[in-house]
Amino acid sequence: MNSILSNLKIQINEKIYVKDPETSSLGKKIIEQSILLIDEIGFDNFTFKKLGEKIGSNESSVYRYFENKHKLLVYLSSWYWSWMEYKLVFATTNILDPKEKLKKAITIVTEKVIDDNTTAHINEAVLNKIIIAEFTKTLYIKEIDQENSEGFFLIYKRVINRIVGIVTEVNPEYPYAKSLISTIVEGSLHQHFLTEHLKTITDCNDSVSTTNFYLNLAENVLK
Repeated sequence: MNSILSNLKIQINEKIYVKDPETSSLGKKIIEQSILLIDEIGFDNFTFKKLGEKIGSNESSVYRYFENKHKLLVYLSSWYWSWMEYKLVFATTNILDPKEKLKKAITIVTEKVIDDNTTAHINEAVLNKIIIAEFTKTLYIKEIDQENSEGFFLIYKRVINRIVGIVTEVNPEYPYAKSLISTIVEGSLHQHFLTEHLKTITDCNDSVSTTNFYLNLAENVLK
């Protein structure tokens, strides 16, 4: 699957960026180093000036690609969910049993991410850490309705709805498929965060993974 993923170009909504960073070496460097810098200092402390210093370029060069750091975070999130969608599609396409397909889908969106080495300028494992810590900052903003209407979160919603479709295959009578899967997808990020930082309020740990919890939840809910 990694060889297939390496040949795919992830498509991001053009309204998110000023210039597609995938079209130049500088743009790819901006993406690569922004991921590392946000992971290092956090999104709140991240600035284009600091990024410019890290890549050895002027701050203005970053603005040629992104209007502001919020749009950059939305871009990184969109890239992540698009990559996750590709993994989801390729991993479940040939599974005929709906229950097994759902287990595989839940595993993919909840398991710990490992860098797949097929995208040289993006470390998916580090990007996953950013999504865990910062993804809600793309959603919980005053402009959410406007950005949603412009399609900023289309890929994220598509990931959820793909799994919703599998839930419907498993149990067509279950009335809360969308709520269940959106809870699992976003909740898994929260559980990973708790496991790393607030261990006393989660049952997930080195022995019981976030994936174990959500597989158990889905199995019991959809009986």
